Amino acid sequence: MIQAQELTKRYGAKTVVDRVSFTVQPGQVTGFLGPNGAGKSTTMRMVVGLAKPTAGAVSVNGRRFTESRNPLTEVGTLLEAKSVHKSLTPRSHLRAMAATHSIPFTRVDEVLDLTGLKDVAGKKVGGFSLGMGQRLGIATALLGDPRVLILDEPVNGLDPEGVAWVRHLARSQAAAGKTVFISSHLMSEMAQTADHLIVIGRGRIMADAPITEFLDDGVAQTVVRAAELEALMTALAADGVQLTRVDATTLRVIGPDSEVIGRRALEAGIVLSELRPLQRTLEDAYMELTRDAVEYQSQDSSTTKGGK
Repeated sequence: MIQAQELTKRYGAKTVVDRVSFTVQPGQVTGFLGPNGAGKSTTMRMVVGLAKPTAGAVSVNGRRFTESRNPLTEVGTLLEAKSVHKSLTPRSHLRAMAATHSIPFTRVDEVLDLTGLKDVAGKKVGGFSLGMGQRLGIATALLGDPRVLILDEPVNGLDPEGVAWVRHLARSQAAAGKTVFISSHLMSEMAQTADHLIVIGRGRIMADAPITEFLDDGVAQTVVRAAELEALMTALAADGVQLTRVDATTLRVIGPDSEVIGRRALEAGIVLSELRPLQRTLEDAYMELTRDAVEYQSQDSSTTKGGK
């Protein structure tokens, strides 16, 4: 378990993490989301003592991580995959790490096999791709069979098979009762991986809830298609109903559910050729929540000087 209480980090006059409090529970995958510069990596670094909080506190399994006598068996981290010396091989790097904690070399072979590095275990890390570096970082995190796993953007550089493998790994670790704290910018992947979400923006917690609650905003959205679109819009018009014309025969309706829409169309004698509820995606929910918390805003090309 990871517990943060009023966790704050300042660099000079800039507050990067601002009075953040949250709990990451064992037995589930907790996703950590936020725009670039939101404070995700800084928060993760404070959890394991790589950054010192300006105020507040954070504990891992009931105590500060820096007090652990066997840190590799307490927390496995992937915070900077390219931190391994280029002249080392995966096997030599992992064996050196294992020696510091009296971890048997048989465990090194296990994690090399688990992360798909067995065939390149004797090659120098300097020639590795970003994806292979990520796999080595994950192998290092798993080496001590830790109770807590913290992975910062673990799917960077991985191919689709590798992304699916990280998803399976995270869920299997959580199923074994471990605490899994993982950040990612891939919303579609996080939607399939996480049980719980913590969203941070401009250093502050914006959401902390099960993913099902995060996705369900209680507002029904439906796509409706009919030849008599104007008549349908008149039949559906009411307080609290939002109607958006998609094309000459298609309407997007926010408010009433599909049953209510179908009944009103029937009462008006309008034939519907399509009536399809829309599933709110994680990307939709995330973009809506963080719209005003993005530190580095992109400008639409149509509004830039000289844009066409």
